[in-house]
Amino acid sequence: MIAVLRALAGLSLILPVAATAQPPETAAARATGAGKASSTKANSAKTSAAKATASKSGAKKAGTKKKAAAKNSAKAPAEDRPAPPIVQTAETGRVARWVAAEGDNQKLPYAIIDKNDASLSLYTAGGKLLDKVPVLIGIAPGDDATAGVGSKKLSQIGPAEKTTPAGRYLAKFGLAFGRERVLWVDYATSVAIHTIPADSSKKERRRERMLSDTPDDNRITFGCINVPRAFYARLLRPQFQKKGGYVYVLPDSKPMEEVFPRLRVDALKDTRIAAP
Repeated sequence: MIAVLRALAGLSLILPVAATAQPPETAAARATGAGKASSTKANSAKTSAAKATASKSGAKKAGTKKKAAAKNSAKAPAEDRPAPPIVQTAETGRVARWVAAEGDNQKLPYAIIDKNDASLSLYTAGGKLLDKVPVLIGIAPGDDATAGVGSKKLSQIGPAEKTTPAGRYLAKFGLAFGRERVLWVDYATSVAIHTIPADSSKKERRRERMLSDTPDDNRITFGCINVPRAFYARLLRPQFQKKGGYVYVLPDSKPMEEVFPRLRVDALKDTRIAAP
C-alpha cells in the first residue's frame, strides 16, 4: 500500500511538467512560421519601396515629357505660327472691293499699289489677298508720266520726270535692258515691277528705305516699283508669269474717281442701297 501511494505521488509530480512541455517539432514549426512572417513583411516593405520609386520615376518622366513638349512648342518654326492679320489702307480696300465685285480683273491675278502708303497688295484671280509688302516708288510725286520719258536714257530723265504714274495696267513679264526679265506695268513709259537692282548706288540705301517703319523715305526710283526679293520669287512671279495680271496704281495727287471712273458707279450703287 505504501509502495502504491509513493508511486502515485511520483506520478503527480511528473504530469504537470509533461503537460507544459512542447515537442521539439512544434517549436521549430513556430520558429519557421515567425521567420516566414518576418520575410513576408520584409518583402512587402521592399514591394512598397519599389512602387514608390516607380511612382516617382513615372512622375519624373511625365514632367520631363511636359517640359520637352513646351520646349518643342517654343521652338516651332515661324511658318507654323499664325500670321498676323494684314491691315489695308482705306483706299486699297475700296479698290479691292470694287475689283472683286465687278470682276474688273478679268479672272487674272492683280496687285494694288498705294503710293501714299508705299505698299503693294497681291491678290489671286479669285480675289484672295496673298500678302502686303513695302515698295519703293518714283522720287517725284505725281500721277502722270512725262511724254516720251520711256524713250529716254536714265541719265536724260530729270528729277520731276521720275514719277510712278497712276492707273489700271495689264502687266506682263518681258525683257528689259541687260536681258533682265521684269514685270512690265507700262512698257511705253518704262515702268516695271522688279527687285532692287544689284547695281543701284549704295548711297541711295534702297534696302534700308524699304525696311523703314514709315513710307516717307520710300521715294527713290526713276518710276519703277521695287519689291522685296523673296516676295517677288515666292508670290508675284508665280501669279503673273503665265498670263500676266492687272496692276492698279493708286494716285497720290488726283482724286481716286478721276483715275478709276468706275468707282463713281460703284459709289452710286452703295448710295442707292443705303437709301431708305
